[in-house]
Amino acid sequence: MTDDPLSLAFGALADPTRRAILVRLAAGEASVATIAEPFAMSSPAISKHLKVLERAGLVEVGRSAQSRPRRLVAKPLAEATEWLAHYRPFWESTLDHLDDYVRELKAERGTTPTPARKRTR
Repeated sequence: MTDDPLSLAFGALADPTRRAILVRLAAGEASVATIAEPFAMSSPAISKHLKVLERAGLVEVGRSAQSRPRRLVAKPLAEATEWLAHYRPFWESTLDHLDDYVRELKAERGTTPTPARKRTR
């Protein structure tokens, strides 16, 4: 297994349960029991998911009296987003070419092309 931060983040994000945990933690810190409530799995299973998220730097453990609440750490998500942003021009160009191709097909068939939608960023 690699210790590359980006690989750890994408590996952690690959699981839908871990993504759901991050959605929950985006609303604020929570205990393991609170995080586990909506899932049909045991607290130890949730704890394993949390360990993966912690190793990826996406979650950190706090201290509040007797409890150890978990909280979201956004920096690895920002780094993943930045890495993905490098590919945005490629996908926009690809989609533009596809849109042009569909317009050509519609023109050949004599159908009225629909106006191009503006992309929001």
